[in-house]
Amino acid sequence: MEKRERQRRFETLLREHQRIVFKVAGVYARNPHDRDDLAQEIAAQLWRSFGAFDARRAKFTTWMYRVALNVAISHVRSTKRSGVDQVDPLDDVHLETMGAATATHDEAALHDERIAELHAFIAQLDPLNRALILLYLEDRSYAEIAEVLGISETNVATKLGRIKQKLRGQMTAAETAGVQHGTR
Repeated sequence: MEKRERQRRFETLLREHQRIVFKVAGVYARNPHDRDDLAQEIAAQLWRSFGAFDARRAKFTTWMYRVALNVAISHVRSTKRSGVDQVDPLDDVHLETMGAATATHDEAALHDERIAELHAFIAQLDPLNRALILLYLEDRSYAEIAEVLGISETNVATKLGRIKQKLRGQMTAAETAGVQHGTR
């Protein structure tokens, strides 16, 4: 493929699927400036790796997630080594609020509180499990998650089961504490 044609193809694919880059950057970086930097780093690595992309072996989005998550996880590891913790929970932009527009004020406040608790929970996960839950929340199949992360479907199912169980426990504990303190 001619260099100019390859570049056009890459730019088209990146534009069509740029949401993946921004979603991954949003999960792994603290503030808007860091997110932008990480998104640029991901895009640059996607371009550098594009020559190795083989459409016969993987869908573009699967390959894109794999590259983006590897860059993001490397970013997290390098910031930990430098002693700077730049990982933060997801912003509300990344998880849609469901029905809050029609809910009463109290229901909306409870919904917002539960979303914040979910964000805090996700932020506590290690980078691999954060990637796993991101792909799960994107409604990716276990097969696709396994392919992106390089683990078996059984391992995906096991890890997701453990994450869900831990989340249920934390949400129940938070709810119980809220009831005891009269906040719910």
